[in-house]
Amino acid sequence: MRSRSDVLETAVLGLLNESPLHGYELRKRLNLVLGSFRAFSYGTLYPALKGLVTRGLIETTESAPPPSARKAKAGIPGRTAKPKPLGRRRVVYQLTAGGKERLQTVLANAGPAAWEDDNFDVRFALFGQTDAETRLRVLEGRRTRLTERLEAFRESTTHPRSRLDEYALELRRFGLEQVEREVHWLDTLISTERGRATAQSRPPQQEQTKERG
Repeated sequence: MRSRSDVLETAVLGLLNESPLHGYELRKRLNLVLGSFRAFSYGTLYPALKGLVTRGLIETTESAPPPSARKAKAGIPGRTAKPKPLGRRRVVYQLTAGGKERLQTVLANAGPAAWEDDNFDVRFALFGQTDAETRLRVLEGRRTRLTERLEAFRESTTHPRSRLDEYALELRRFGLEQVEREVHWLDTLISTERGRATAQSRPPQQEQTKERG
C-alpha cells in the first residue's frame, strides 16, 4: 500500500505534467483530484513540493505580478506620487525531465498499488495520461480486489447475527451496496476500454468492408 505522501507525489506530478502551476492553483486542483475528504493543507503541500524540488523532480520559476498590481494610482497634481510597491511575484512549479520520467514510471505500474483504495482514485484521474493497456489492467485489478471484498461481505452475512445490532447490520448493508455499485461501474468501464482496443486493432480493410456491407 502506498503512503499518503506517495499519493500526493503522483497527483502533483500528474497535474504539473498538464501545465506549470503556482501553489494556490495547484492546491485547488489537488482538492478536485483527491476529493474534499483528502484535501491537503498548505502545511502538508509545501513541504512535499520542497522535497520534490530537492529530488530534482520539479523546479520553480517566478511569474510576474498581475497587471492590476503593477498599475500605480495617479498622484495629486503638484505633488510627487510615492512609488507603489509592485505585487508579489508568484512561484510557479513545473516538471523537470526527471519528474516526467518518474511520472511515466508510476503511470506504467498496473500492480496492486494502483488498485488499492488510497491510490486508485488518483490513478483514475490521470487515465488521460496513461496508455490503454495499463488502464485496462488497473481496472481489471481493481475489480478483482472488489470482488474479493464482496465475497468477504457475503460470507459474513452467513455468520450468526446475535452479536450485531440493527446499526451494525445497516452499516454492513451499506458497505455491501457501495462495493456492488463500484463493481458495476468498473464492468462498464472495462467493457468500454475493451471495445476501444478492439476497434483500434481492427484492420482498415475490415472496416471498409463492414461499411460497404
